Amino acid sequence: MRTTYDEGDDILVLHLSEKPITRECSQDWNTHVSYAEDGTIVEVVILEASKQGAWPLLRSRAA
Repeated sequence: MRTTYDEGDDILVLHLSEKPITRECSQDWNTHVSYAEDGTIVEVVILEASKQGAWPLLRSRAA
């Protein structure tokens, strides 16, 4: 798995597989899931990731 984050557009992409994408579904306005032919998830795209609380992935609890 690898992640990419575009700070300018606030888009987080979780790449789960290198399989070709054959189908994409929108879960809601901000979350889009891409599938391989065998039904496994290839990637998840989250729009407005920092606004939605998805980025950064790990938040420090230190104040």
